[in-house]
Amino acid sequence: MKKPLMMLLTVVLVLGSLTAVFADKGENNGKGKGKKKEFQLGVEVLLDENKELIEGKRVGLITNPTGVDQELNSIVDLLHNDPDVELTALYGPEHGVRGDAQAGEYVEYYIDETTGLPVYSLYGQTRKPTPEMLENVDVLLFDIQDVGTRFYTYIYTMAYAMEAAQENGKEFIVLDRPNPLGGQKVQGPVLDPDYASFVGNYPIPLRHGMTVGELARLFNEEFGIGADLTVVEMNGWKRNMYYDDTPLEFVMPSPNMPTLDTALVYPGAALIEGTNVSEGRGTTKPFELIAAPFVDSTEFAQALKDLGLPGVKFRAASFTPSFSKHAGTLSHGVQIHVTNKKAFKPIETGLHIVKTLHDMYPEDFEFRAENSQGVSFFDNLIGNGWVREAIENGDSVKEMKKQWHHELKDFEKVRRGYLIY
Repeated sequence: MKKPLMMLLTVVLVLGSLTAVFADKGENNGKGKGKKKEFQLGVEVLLDENKELIEGKRVGLITNPTGVDQELNSIVDLLHNDPDVELTALYGPEHGVRGDAQAGEYVEYYIDETTGLPVYSLYGQTRKPTPEMLENVDVLLFDIQDVGTRFYTYIYTMAYAMEAAQENGKEFIVLDRPNPLGGQKVQGPVLDPDYASFVGNYPIPLRHGMTVGELARLFNEEFGIGADLTVVEMNGWKRNMYYDDTPLEFVMPSPNMPTLDTALVYPGAALIEGTNVSEGRGTTKPFELIAAPFVDSTEFAQALKDLGLPGVKFRAASFTPSFSKHAGTLSHGVQIHVTNKKAFKPIETGLHIVKTLHDMYPEDFEFRAENSQGVSFFDNLIGNGWVREAIENGDSVKEMKKQWHHELKDFEKVRRGYLIY
């Protein structure tokens, strides 16, 4: 009798183990029916829980290649193939819906080959949807990944579209996404409204520490847009999370924003765009590589190392840009290596780079030319005219930071009222 009994016990133990394994898999994959993922993007929450927001309505979609779910399915295809959704029009920001246009390149009206839907450009001649563009739309959806920096243009595409929605009696829905730089740190000068442009349209700091949904709420209330706004919130995102703390793959928001490393340096390194020094466009490391033909890479790298800036190292580097500034010309400078993203201060680092170039190469370094109002593109990027003057007058970055401190603190108080997470 012992042998059959032992065999029965063995079978029971094996079956019990298999049951436990399959149950564990069902709990951990987050994809089982009836089991909600711990982390969800706004687009996933919309389609899983809030589809009533768009059912029975003609939907216009503002998006680009970053408008994907966690499985990297395009929101364009998800909505187009959903029998409960009537997608009627697409709208593309800078670089277009499919992301195939370079910076500053105008994208005209065309028909999307995959869906057969009309695609309207919101960059170039028409940055704000016209009444004609909205004729066949009841609700506008916005689903684009931002990079957490004031001068990235997608947030102003959103703001202009919100204005158009308000003026034409359309609902506006923002499908929220993470701020790749986290949601805690707020840094840099607040924009002076006298220097407003498409690379900075509202008085917010360079690093705002907000999601696009939170920014939409701020823009709508603080700056009088007054749109019929709904923000579809994420599940599972926390303010201390950088992009690589989420389960998401990094999809390029634009052709010169290839990686999270690019986004980390961008709030400060992009200030180089306001000078005659290459910010690395035309290389595989835009904004991480900084150079010009007149720079000595070894002495420049050493000068930056001597500053002892937190969370960053500088390596002497040379490259030949394939396009943009100094295209086809060997240029010398540095590569920025972020070693500790939480300690790294991108805006102060960027200003130190600009100031060091200005001080070391006074005969060759130049800010971009002023326009008829006496405003340089550098002023538009930094959001005021006094920082450029401070650099030219030999002021320290520490002194500059003191000057923007109080306005930054005032913004932080306003900002608190619009945080979701």
